[in-house]
Amino acid sequence: MRKYAWLKEPYRMSDHIAVCRIMFYEAKEGVWLFLYSGPDAVQCVSDRLYDSPEALYEEWDDLIDERGWIGMEDPLPGCQHDAFIPLRVKGRDSGKPEWGRYETLQDGKWIEYIPERHP
Repeated sequence: MRKYAWLKEPYRMSDHIAVCRIMFYEAKEGVWLFLYSGPDAVQCVSDRLYDSPEALYEEWDDLIDERGWIGMEDPLPGCQHDAFIPLRVKGRDSGKPEWGRYETLQDGKWIEYIPERHP
């Protein structure tokens, strides 16, 4: 299961990027933290790897708002772990991935993902 949270205040990563929401996902290699720059961002702008959920909580718990950590389902098989919608690399399912191009599940069909059309 993944969990996400809203930050009390934007976390400045740089002069141009402020994070307002985070998500974590436990994997074999550790716990991935994904950072999102906008309230409707589908994919993260950055990620970090932690050794354990406890290490992640220790660093971030004081920064999240009163809603706390909100559970959400793991992504569908083959989909991006950082995406808030079903999102996969185009062609990956057929063994011919088109890196940098994505598709999303809409009304039971996989269609091309165009960020401007899918906030």
